[in-house]
Amino acid sequence: MSSQTVTVKNDTGTTNVRKMTMTGLLSAVAFLLMFFDFSVPLMPAFIKMDLSELPALIGSFAMGPVAGVVICLIKNILHLMKTSTGGVGELSNFILGAVFVFTAGMIYKKVNTRKGALIGSLAGAVVMAVVSIFSNYYLVYPVYTAFMPMEAIIAAYQAINSNIRNLWQALVVFNMPFTFVKAMFSVAITFLVYKRISPVIKGNL
Repeated sequence: MSSQTVTVKNDTGTTNVRKMTMTGLLSAVAFLLMFFDFSVPLMPAFIKMDLSELPALIGSFAMGPVAGVVICLIKNILHLMKTSTGGVGELSNFILGAVFVFTAGMIYKKVNTRKGALIGSLAGAVVMAVVSIFSNYYLVYPVYTAFMPMEAIIAAYQAINSNIRNLWQALVVFNMPFTFVKAMFSVAITFLVYKRISPVIKGNL
């Protein structure tokens, strides 16, 4: 009995060490991906696309939703060294990434199938897109107005769609669908690579 107990404890300890190691590794990859951002058509130049939620989504599926949230947290803490928004941009990025991967991971945890992963990912992307309206309005853009007047920000949106009249409208018409598409890029890549890399993350080789 005692030897079995020791074995269980050792197995648990090994699992925890692997989980911490893989969380750290995925956080580092997510941090690096934040630097590979790029502009996209039909969006103002100051809005960039990146795939830094990808490692967090993979971690959320492989190790649970809390691990995904921790990856989002670590990558943004690391990015504070390079912040140009006084940490507000990183806070918004963390909030959006966390609601995305936590929602996806929780649903996948309850429905542990490919279909559950797809439903969770779609739900997470929708939640992320909706929350982006409020995080941008109350956190990000108030800081950006210190560098770019609100009139100039609205004008950048109006250059693409002349019907835009205010920030709320701009966020709903542009940022919300952009954020959803951004999340779905991570989802698509996750579905392509997850089956191959999940055994490595989980230690099931």
